[in-house]
Amino acid sequence: MHSPERYGTRARVAYLARVLHVYVRRRAGPLSFWYERPEINEAAFDHGPGYFMRFAGKARYRGPFDSAGIPLLDYQGDIGRQYNPIAIAQYGLARFNAWAVAGTSADRSAWIATANWLEHEMRPNVHGVRVWMHDFDWPYRQRLEAPWYSGLAQGNGLSLLVRAAIATGEPRYADAAHLAFEPLRLDVAAGGVLVTDALQDIWIEEYIVDPPTHILNGFMWALWGVYDYARWSGRSDAFQIWESCVATLTKRLAEFDTGWWSLYEARDGSREMLASRYYHTLHITQLRVMHRLTGMNAFSTVADRFQSYLDRPSNRLLAFYRKALFKLRHY
Repeated sequence: MHSPERYGTRARVAYLARVLHVYVRRRAGPLSFWYERPEINEAAFDHGPGYFMRFAGKARYRGPFDSAGIPLLDYQGDIGRQYNPIAIAQYGLARFNAWAVAGTSADRSAWIATANWLEHEMRPNVHGVRVWMHDFDWPYRQRLEAPWYSGLAQGNGLSLLVRAAIATGEPRYADAAHLAFEPLRLDVAAGGVLVTDALQDIWIEEYIVDPPTHILNGFMWALWGVYDYARWSGRSDAFQIWESCVATLTKRLAEFDTGWWSLYEARDGSREMLASRYYHTLHITQLRVMHRLTGMNAFSTVADRFQSYLDRPSNRLLAFYRKALFKLRHY
């Protein structure tokens, strides 16, 4: 595995300068989009049309946007402003949620614009499978070289396209949803985003790297796209993937529990990447959604345990210190 320091001194300096600039100017960079307070959308569980998380902060994103109203993320430094399919899908879901509550034309226009972007921007990978590409390099373990794709993008985009198809009755959104599901039923080796590990457990991978890293939040978000598609389409293969991935989560959740905090990704030998406070809180919210979707108490039990970790000031301080030390060592 490669971390950014392996790319040379110049690349490492550029990376650290960009990250410092992003954290100093949080309101102007990508953190202003990602780091909202995770909240369950209660209205989504009474046969409502909305998404399972509110994304209230994302609905208030102040930009930048392109001329069609599609959000851009300003990564600054050598990456600059970019279309990020994950952010675009989540922004669309956020505006869809707002529209489902208030019915405003501005919210409807916003989620329609993002659904249109998702419909138009799928393109084939080297295996001929249509995916949403990220057209910028990204340092994560191995350097992800543009164009690269993500199981999380496929799941989030699918969740919006299914809702767009239901809300509008437009066949083009339904057609796009069927295409978006394809990578979510295929193994990575065939151009998809699924990995079957040595224990025969199935994972949806946020980042396609070797060996796989099993990012917990990305797995759960992507899996909700499979759930949305299965309920809407009635396809047996979608239900099978949903059930297999739920089984993976219930069986392997303990591996993300340190006894005092959650892990961002699966352990890799001695390498243990803790979740930041934001992602730990996100895990709690996602696990509560999983409990609502499945009725399985295993998810609420772990959510309660993770919440008890978060409630301890000493744990929060130690997590901050350990996370900062990890970033200094590995990035």
